[in-house]
Amino acid sequence: MTTHVLDTGSGKPAADVPVILEARDGGQWVRIAEGATDADGRIRQLGPERLSSGTYRLVFDTGKYFAASGTETFFPEVTLTFGVAESEAHYHVPLLLSPFAYSTYRGS
Repeated sequence: MTTHVLDTGSGKPAADVPVILEARDGGQWVRIAEGATDADGRIRQLGPERLSSGTYRLVFDTGKYFAASGTETFFPEVTLTFGVAESEAHYHVPLLLSPFAYSTYRGS
């Protein structure tokens, strides 16, 4: 599992964004891993080498990121929930972020 956060408002990678990876276990979310983006806005390995089939989510602490630069944001947290069908496939989930909008996609 990897991720990449780009601050589309500034046109730069979003460094030091805390990210949590969780898995749904029954009706509860279980934390699997946590990290923070590097100077290039990337987390190059988050969690185990392979994810089992199931439902997962990435929780980005965007409020902390924007607060560090004194920038107001409408989204203090972004949670992306996704399904894993192939346990051997690589999953890359980027986040394109601005103070008042975000988008995502399944990357490669």
